[in-house]
Amino acid sequence: MKILAIETTERVGTVAAAEGTDVLRQLSLDSSRRSAQSLAPAMVQLLDEVGWRPADVDLVAVSIGPGSFTGLRLGVTAAKVFAYAVEADLLGIDTLETIAAGVPADNDRLAVAVDAQRGQIAAAVFARGDDDRLRVERPMELVEPDAWLATLPEGTAVAGPILKKIVDCVPAGLRTVAPEYWSPTAATVARLAARDYQAGRRDDLWQLTPRYSRRSAAEEKHDL
Repeated sequence: MKILAIETTERVGTVAAAEGTDVLRQLSLDSSRRSAQSLAPAMVQLLDEVGWRPADVDLVAVSIGPGSFTGLRLGVTAAKVFAYAVEADLLGIDTLETIAAGVPADNDRLAVAVDAQRGQIAAAVFARGDDDRLRVERPMELVEPDAWLATLPEGTAVAGPILKKIVDCVPAGLRTVAPEYWSPTAATVARLAARDYQAGRRDDLWQLTPRYSRRSAAEEKHDL
């Protein structure tokens, strides 16, 4: 099964091609250009490098949030348009789970967070079972960083792009994973999508939407 994966929830996104859980290639988007300008060229380059025609893609997988409003809209829209054009299946993958799944397996409990703006984070906690699968221990919540960190049990590993801002605030009893594991990647999106697809999960192309951590500032202002 040929998978095209898209991850655009952070400032610099990635795209990846995989056959099942075997990732063939991952490319980072051009950081000097907006993702809206660099995503399509990166997808074309990726398919060319792995020798696929667009119609060869069986499954399009995309990170659906939480994350950047603009990045989520771009990634999900691109995934849906591509899947529709080539008649591929579509799967949305949770961004926090993507980050957790990208961390080395020697971490049994993972606390993962992304910036939700306005002094808050979108965070969740995952635990690794005896079968080595990650399961949600605490679902996503919108919370202030210090309050969240204070609730985490000693020994918990902490990951996520929010660490770029709060790494110095992480208590001594917690473990900060290496920086290369802080951000979600399209390669991990592809692996999770392959797992979920094999388990029978499918998303409706017409119903799939980004999973925002909160309403946009414009929406909240409109209700005032």
